Amino acid sequence: MKHIRAVFLDRDGTINEEVGYLNSLDKLVIFPEAFDAVKILNRLGLKVIVITNQSGVARGFFDEAFVRQVHDHIKHLFQARGARLDDFYYCPHHPTEGQGPYLKKCACRKPEPGLLIKAARKWGIALASSYMVGDQEKDIELIKRVGGKGILVATGYGSQVTITKWEPDFRAPDLLEAAKWIERDLAHEHLPD
Repeated sequence: MKHIRAVFLDRDGTINEEVGYLNSLDKLVIFPEAFDAVKILNRLGLKVIVITNQSGVARGFFDEAFVRQVHDHIKHLFQARGARLDDFYYCPHHPTEGQGPYLKKCACRKPEPGLLIKAARKWGIALASSYMVGDQEKDIELIKRVGGKGILVATGYGSQVTITKWEPDFRAPDLLEAAKWIERDLAHEHLPD
């Protein structure tokens, strides 16, 4: 069986500008370097999968249909630039804020690994050989809990993050530099001792 690896990407603050709650497509601004970053990851043969908490659903700011619309739009923007995002997974829940079935402690809200496990089952991904790129410590914790490597980007909240426990394997100014580090890390694996 093929050894499939992935790069999991946080959405807000990593791929696109952090705007609080992205409740309108008009607020969506993709970081320009994100397109080239994903092209590098595609060339390396890695699955590129977005993993995002979207508690705005629980809070009633927007619905799941809107989240899927945003993801379809992002996917098409990347396709138009020759970059492929393979899949999107999101958590609509919140443990203390929210309405109805969305108000709950779940296994899919980062840093819980539920969404990674779901993606791994669908795509046959070896999580311990994969990467996560995000702008918060919970992104690093998420991938470390399954044995992978985490990269903290300085975009979004990343420049203000105080690491309390989960030290990233690399700190990058943006997603493009994170992708370049992943490329170097993979090349280093194949060097003879």
